[in-house]
Amino acid sequence: MLIAVNTRLLLKNKLEGIGRFTHETLKRITTSHREHEFIFLFDRKFDSEFIYSDNITPVVISPPARHPLLWYLWFEYSLPKFFSARSPSDKTIKPDLFLSPDGYLSLKANVTSLPVIHDINFEHYPKALPQVYSWYYRHYFPKYAAKAKRIATVSEFSKSDISKMYSVPLEKIDVVYNGVNDGFRPLDEMSIQSTRKKYSAGAPYFLFTGAIHERKNIENLLRAFDRFRNNSPNIKLILAGNKKWWTASMEKTYSSMQYKREVIFTGRMSDEELHQLTGSALAAVYVSKFEGFGIPVLEAMKCNVPVIASNVTSLPEVCGDAALLAAPDSVSSIADAMKIISADEQKRKALIEKGKVRVENFSWDRTANLLWESMEKAVK
Repeated sequence: MLIAVNTRLLLKNKLEGIGRFTHETLKRITTSHREHEFIFLFDRKFDSEFIYSDNITPVVISPPARHPLLWYLWFEYSLPKFFSARSPSDKTIKPDLFLSPDGYLSLKANVTSLPVIHDINFEHYPKALPQVYSWYYRHYFPKYAAKAKRIATVSEFSKSDISKMYSVPLEKIDVVYNGVNDGFRPLDEMSIQSTRKKYSAGAPYFLFTGAIHERKNIENLLRAFDRFRNNSPNIKLILAGNKKWWTASMEKTYSSMQYKREVIFTGRMSDEELHQLTGSALAAVYVSKFEGFGIPVLEAMKCNVPVIASNVTSLPEVCGDAALLAAPDSVSSIADAMKIISADEQKRKALIEKGKVRVENFSWDRTANLLWESMEKAVK
């Protein structure tokens, strides 16, 4: 087979959620299936570390696409032109399959397509994004879902959500659970104390990991921490992520906090820094309003760190019984969970033990195998 892959999000030192999924799955699929040829389609200069094996041909197609207008040009003009072009040997470059790990497809290209639609949060929280982005997603993703030969997604929750929202038969959608990086592992006590000294002046802390975005429920997290700290010992809150989506409302909530000096923003971190920060946390707190999966909860479990998670969308499915679940719309529910984690050592130990078992269900090897099975179904 000749398989073309949208690899726009393979960016050196900038692998976020979907980029990480792309990297981990393609690294395994291309090296395990050397009998097939792959064309990696980049929208800018690429790094050689992403060319995993000799059955990959990298191609740069302009324009660099990081804005709705440029997305449209890349997918609806540049890609169809490439797929209908002729190679030096005068053969039409028409792949047997176009795999798009970020969900975008080319409506004009006549090619069998498999998008990975991780979630459709923009349908439920359209105002949480700039208007032009929200419009683009809500206009085109239903069309992508209709065009796709099959769809892959990362949880049973997202499968059901996509099916209902876009009237896609359930049998057309394959669940391909995310994995967790093996670099996340338990830390020894010396490493924990060293990390806490570096980031929180030696104090234990709750950790949120991810984009500082309205959908991540940042305001209620801040309110809950303020309520928790009012009657609790010296524990801090660390938010590790890009503040690109920081809003005036978030700023107002933060500014009005009694304990805002106990809140630490680290910005974007390297994988190793994030491992150290996660492994040294008192607990990971991931009380999002909406998640298609939620990789940070697995990273915490891998580090033997207990988890507080939302009781909505995909998080109960991913966490099973290995997390303390809280209602994201209830400040008191989140604050109470923090209090339980900080005060009940037996509960903490029980969650850690359950987390060790739960996280064994997820690996990038399994993810890659499930995605390959979906790809095979699409071409059949």
